[in-house]
Amino acid sequence: MSSDSGVAFRPARDGDGQALLETTCSSIMALGASHYPAEVLSGWMGTRDAAYYESEIREGTITVAECDGAVVGYVDAVPGEVVRLFVVPSFAGRGLGGALLRIALDEAQKDHAGPIKLEATLNAESFYAHHGFKRVGLGYFSLQRGGAPIQVVHMERPVRAEGS
Repeated sequence: MSSDSGVAFRPARDGDGQALLETTCSSIMALGASHYPAEVLSGWMGTRDAAYYESEIREGTITVAECDGAVVGYVDAVPGEVVRLFVVPSFAGRGLGGALLRIALDEAQKDHAGPIKLEATLNAESFYAHHGFKRVGLGYFSLQRGGAPIQVVHMERPVRAEGS
């Protein structure tokens, strides 16, 4: 995203839980509908609520994207893994996902020498492939909290070479 896009990035903070929940829900329902049946989509969030995201925020690994004071996307990464990346549907395809992924890759490479891993939703596989990730297998979402099993694509990206 360009600096004139009106999007700013910051660490998630207390009180962002509801916005993260709404961002995740809207993204899943709109962007996942082309690859997942309704029964999977309807149970996707399981027992997650705003309090769940507030507890995740306290871990200190989530970065949010804001536009005009509203959260429009977020990413969570730890050494060696991009944990989650969601963008509100109205910002999909506008470069925000790529900008968030670059932030996540920087975080995931800290104190980690191996490949960066992630679990991609079926609809996001091509996005991650475009950014250098390769499919290593199929499986089910490891952070699931209720609902029908959610199929995901296990992907990895080699360590970034110095200067790239």
